[in-house]
Amino acid sequence: MKIVLACAGGMSTGMLVKKMEEAAQKEGLEVQILACGLSDLGDNIDGAAIILLGPQVGYQESEVKQKFPEVPVKTINMEDYGMMNGAKVLRDALLEQN
Repeated sequence: MKIVLACAGGMSTGMLVKKMEEAAQKEGLEVQILACGLSDLGDNIDGAAIILLGPQVGYQESEVKQKFPEVPVKTINMEDYGMMNGAKVLRDALLEQN
């Protein structure tokens, strides 16, 4: 499963990716998680099961859904994002797939 996180520049989501990878490893899950800037989303979308948007770009959720209608799009909960709660963000992404 490929999860793509997008924010303004890809920096803050990059930190969250590490936390999500740690949580996935603990659970024995095989997932590919990557972070990118919103402007680079098109270059990273191939094979994505879900797109998670950082709260700071959540206002663009409807535009992203229109641009990539084949991939579910969700804005990450601001509290989980701020706390870098990788386990919760990963769990939410997996639940969105079921």
